[in-house]
Parts: sequence; C-alpha cells; structure tokens
Amino acid sequence: MIKLTRLDGEKFVLNADLIRYVEAHHDTFITLISGDHVVVQETMDEVLERAIEYQRAKHMVPELG
Repeated sequence: MIKLTRLDGEKFVLNADLIRYVEAHHDTFITLISGDHVVVQETMDEVLERAIEYQRAKHMVPELG
C-alpha cells in the first residue's frame, strides 16, 4: 500500500499491486488493472519510488507460523 494525495489534497492509500501504469502529463495519472484512473499530486517518479519500496517491504515481511 502506498500513500498518495488527490489533487484536492485528500490523502489516501492505494494498493500498489493494482497499478497497471503511471503517466506523467500535467498531473500524474495512475491507471489501475480494473481500468479505473486516479490523478495524484505526486510525480511519476515519486509514485514509482513508493511502489518499489512497497514491493521491497512486502517481500521482507517474514511469514507467520
């Protein structure tokens, strides 16, 4: 999960596993595997860095039991 900010300033958390691709136009557009779009204040590079960090953290968590 990565923390992002909508254009109106509202913070939200996005499941980074659902990202299909990220585009840098005037704003940053995230397209999800569902086809839905999210526009955020963060740059494409910031979204990429957070998604990579999320994937790293996800694989470093030890399994229980």
